[in-house]
Amino acid sequence: MRFLGASLACLQFAAATTPDLQHVFLNPEPGASSSHIPSIHESAIQARRILNLSSIATLSTVFPVSHVSALENRPGDLEGASIGLMDYYASCGPRSYDPTILAISIATSFKNARAGSNVTLSLRYHPPTTNHPPADDLYTYSPANLPRYSLIGRIEALSRAEVEENHVEFCFLNSHPDAQAWTPGNPIHESWWARLVVEEIYWIGGFGDRAYIGWIPVSEWQSVTEEEVRDTRLVGERGYSTRNIINGEL
Repeated sequence: MRFLGASLACLQFAAATTPDLQHVFLNPEPGASSSHIPSIHESAIQARRILNLSSIATLSTVFPVSHVSALENRPGDLEGASIGLMDYYASCGPRSYDPTILAISIATSFKNARAGSNVTLSLRYHPPTTNHPPADDLYTYSPANLPRYSLIGRIEALSRAEVEENHVEFCFLNSHPDAQAWTPGNPIHESWWARLVVEEIYWIGGFGDRAYIGWIPVSEWQSVTEEEVRDTRLVGERGYSTRNIINGEL
């Protein structure tokens, strides 16, 4: 009992001396000064920057309500359950805001998509490992304070003309040279070029007292220019820093 009493006393002391950090997780109240909070469009620019910097993300789909083939050996109680799997993507094709994906017909994600599942591609920013923050800076590069977001939409096949005119295979293999083994026409698995048609974007830019958290309209996502993406740098891209450079401005 003495041990339990001492533990409770420690917890009470910790609660009394720990600062209230709830503000870190919330956007400012309406009408409050928020000049340091990126706008929705600036957040869309950051999201498009991350799309260009990365090429691997988590692709999530939902298992359909359907008969399960005995060949698949899938449990029979997965109807409506979601599954997220790593997948390659690249910013290729005629619409750079709709990620290009090399779809493999036998893969679970694309079987679910063909059965009608919506698709979510989830990404997060990874600062360069060469630019470490000072030991006393616990939060700037904390994964909880770095941007992450989800693109919600549907899978759509690219036409042969789109693939050829936009050099999609060359562009994709520039990011993923190992994918050469499963490009369309390979002897291993049936595959095809596709894009994720982005319909909704949910963004967490970091802690809510310094970043926007919420939905980004697809019109804002699509309106971001290549120049805005080019002129933006996230924390760590130009050495240690605590703030993003958005469209060339701090």
